[in-house]
Amino acid sequence: MTHGIPVLVIATRNPGKLREFQRLLAGLQAKILSLDEAGVSITVEETGNSYEQNATLKAAGYARESRQITVADDSGVEVDALGGAPGVRSATYTGPGQSDAQRTQRLLELVAGVPARLRTARYRAVLAIARPGRGPEGVTLFRGTCDGVLADAPRGNNGFGYDPIFLVPSLGRTMAELSDLEKDAISHRGNAARAALSYLKELLAAGRLNGD
Repeated sequence: MTHGIPVLVIATRNPGKLREFQRLLAGLQAKILSLDEAGVSITVEETGNSYEQNATLKAAGYARESRQITVADDSGVEVDALGGAPGVRSATYTGPGQSDAQRTQRLLELVAGVPARLRTARYRAVLAIARPGRGPEGVTLFRGTCDGVLADAPRGNNGFGYDPIFLVPSLGRTMAELSDLEKDAISHRGNAARAALSYLKELLAAGRLNGD
């Protein structure tokens, strides 16, 4: 609580992801902070084998450290022609320390020659919401997906991750070619955040009333 305004911590140090969550959760009467803004210096490792496990680890760990309600997400892209890979390993699938552009290029190489009709893919996100003092058992999960196909080459400069090659068939554009508002309306993270919004409002209101 900051001068009567509830605080919500987003488990990220990525400015782009923070801005995305600030847009998606704009309906909340809360101060939405990144880990750095909340004074959190630790890093919770993503050692789980599923989106749910990784999101839960981060939400519970950072809520304990920040002593604030914390939202963490884990997400990835699942390519049908690769048996659902890279999935939960999307950030490390092509090796550690690589840039978004390098990971995107490697994924295109892996599906080279696959017909367009078989390049179907989906983004999947899991949001975990943790209250301080509750531990992993007290974490609540929300899920969202977005279906698409892999483009032949990167297109667009907006977004991050695999957005430049994730084509939304109904719009004929990649995620990286969409405006922020267009992306928010259909994205996996947007769908998960909308599912979580009512729950977050209840938590924040309860904290305000209880003086937590």
